[in-house]
Amino acid sequence: MREILEDAEAAIDAGKVGPGKSNRDRDKPVFPKRFYEKVGVSTYNNEYIVELDGKGIRTPGAQRLSLPTEVSAHLVRDEWDAIETEINPLKMPITRIANTAIDGVATQIQAVMEDIIRYAGTDLLCYRADTPEGLVAKQREYWDSALDWAGESMQAHFEIVTGIMHISQPKLAIDALGTKLKAYNDPFRLACIHVLTTLSGSAILALAVAEKHMDAHSAWTAAHVDEDWNISQWGEDYEAAQRRQQRWGDFEAAYNFIQSLD
Repeated sequence: MREILEDAEAAIDAGKVGPGKSNRDRDKPVFPKRFYEKVGVSTYNNEYIVELDGKGIRTPGAQRLSLPTEVSAHLVRDEWDAIETEINPLKMPITRIANTAIDGVATQIQAVMEDIIRYAGTDLLCYRADTPEGLVAKQREYWDSALDWAGESMQAHFEIVTGIMHISQPKLAIDALGTKLKAYNDPFRLACIHVLTTLSGSAILALAVAEKHMDAHSAWTAAHVDEDWNISQWGEDYEAAQRRQQRWGDFEAAYNFIQSLD
């Protein structure tokens, strides 16, 4: 299983193909074929194991792919069961997050927390436009409530600036957010929050989702106020739309995953 996933990920990076392919085909990665018939879930030491034909899946780091709740295990199971022909990791975002949690985050809890906190230092919600008024109003509409929530629920009071000039956020605000983040110091929840943070550009939005103050769609909309404004003015690029759809799939997966851990 380790080799299968590593080969698939390498194919994405290198776009490797066999000999005799056309130039058009050469840009397409080659993925392993589905080799199993049945996907199931079993229990082991109070953990839930996803199995292919009765054999437990291994992460790329050769560790057992075990999940802490039955619901989260079934989310992973459903991804593997949905595969028809090719095992494409890009279409398995929950499995990717689980692998990252087990192979990476579990041994780097503090480093991952610090990375999330760095986002808070330059949080998307704190940098506002001064014109046009329509965009300014949209930012206030979607961003102020999240900042108000951070102040009320975490006592994390962030400063707002107009323009892109960097400002240093109050240490008390950063420390308060860091304190809240410590409640999510298990690898799976932290991996989800890291995905939510990096895809939205906002640690505040990520924690608002984790704390059930916002749902995935509301947070995603808030994270794309500027982009949506530009699209409304100039139209949408097809390739950019495809990339955004892929990111949304990862964002929604992180949301569903962290909900399944309760």
